Amino acid sequence: MTAPSATDLARHIQHTLIATGVTRDQMIAHAHEAVSHGFAAAMVPGSWVDVVAHELAGTDVQVASALDFPTVGVMTTAGKAREAEELVRLGAQQIDMGVQIGWLKSGDRKRFAEDIRAVVGAGVPVKVMLELPLLTVDEREFAVELSIQAGAAYLKNASSGAVEIANPESIRFLAERVPEGVGVKASGGITSAEQARALLDAGAQLLGTSAGIEIVTSGAGERSY
Repeated sequence: MTAPSATDLARHIQHTLIATGVTRDQMIAHAHEAVSHGFAAAMVPGSWVDVVAHELAGTDVQVASALDFPTVGVMTTAGKAREAEELVRLGAQQIDMGVQIGWLKSGDRKRFAEDIRAVVGAGVPVKVMLELPLLTVDEREFAVELSIQAGAAYLKNASSGAVEIANPESIRFLAERVPEGVGVKASGGITSAEQARALLDAGAQLLGTSAGIEIVTSGAGERSY
């Protein structure tokens, strides 16, 4: 293919910087990196959404943030709903959310779905972190079905590499079950162009990674996506 691999991969990457003690200058630099490398979005903590939104105004890079993360499943549904509304007010255009897998495991499927639906109500695309390795075979099926019913825009295999290193098997599992109009995001320990291409081949549309710059500057790809 004639298109350079950096361009092919970059447009699927959500450039992520979520860490303790990050400064304003680092966040501004992160936003500028997302623009200069052509990434799909800058994924940042809620506390920095307004700063990053200001820096990305007028560009094609979206502002993404996460809630009930990195410790997943500890917020109340009402707290998530209010936080989602605040993130949107500050400029977030996408939200990744942790889900209450404890409720799912307890058999409370209605409450699990309502938790997601409350965040979807903020009015921007919501990506749900399903934590697939922590679920049984049946729980995985219910998690997918309930997330779709609740209005999720994307399903994610996991919240981070601490739960699962993103792999084609998990992504293929999700890709085979989502209907038209619902996407798949791969997340967790994505560090190379080769791994990124394998995840896209398996059916991912988005890749969440803090190693986006290394990925697009280190590897030569042979395919366009």
